[in-house]
Amino acid sequence: MYQLPEPLKAVVDQLSRLPGLGPKSALRCAMAFLKWPEAETRRLGEAIHDLRDNLHLCDGCRCLSDKNPCPVCADPSRSRDLLCLVTDWDSMLTLDAGGFYRGQYFILGGLLSPLDNMHPDGLDLELLDQRLDQGEITEIILALGATVEAENTASYIRGRIQTRHGRIRVSRLAQGIPLGAEVKFMDKETLRQSLKYRQDLP
Repeated sequence: MYQLPEPLKAVVDQLSRLPGLGPKSALRCAMAFLKWPEAETRRLGEAIHDLRDNLHLCDGCRCLSDKNPCPVCADPSRSRDLLCLVTDWDSMLTLDAGGFYRGQYFILGGLLSPLDNMHPDGLDLELLDQRLDQGEITEIILALGATVEAENTASYIRGRIQTRHGRIRVSRLAQGIPLGAEVKFMDKETLRQSLKYRQDLP
């Protein structure tokens, strides 16, 4: 039985660990790399290598950026008193792409889910408290989606903020987002309506 040459097998094994790529797709990608000019494949390898050196988490919002603070946090035209909490970087990108929200962001890094071993200490809540202690934020908008995990996380954060930062209003995106959906998969108009008609948590 024919075995892949070791250098090719090593690349296929690594690529097949990526989301959405099985062994066959990984092999097609590796074969495509072999057809590229040598300079392009070396450039790709260097770009992947440089990811860890040149990207880091923004101290203000925890998004990936090559600058600290990131361009959103450093933008003087954005409102400093609104803070939108999102689950992950993808959700932040999707929400900000519409251009209708001009406040600040904070990325939680996940949702509470005991079955998946995600507990409050797995979220960046201490960093959130430090951000709120600065006294600029007057409203927090929870843009966490409409899943059971999102509801549980919203309830926990609301209670935490009321206990520690009672002066801050806590709102959420209006229920234009279907139950079971995630923010990062929503179209811009649904997001715009949800943000515009956000509601206080009961």
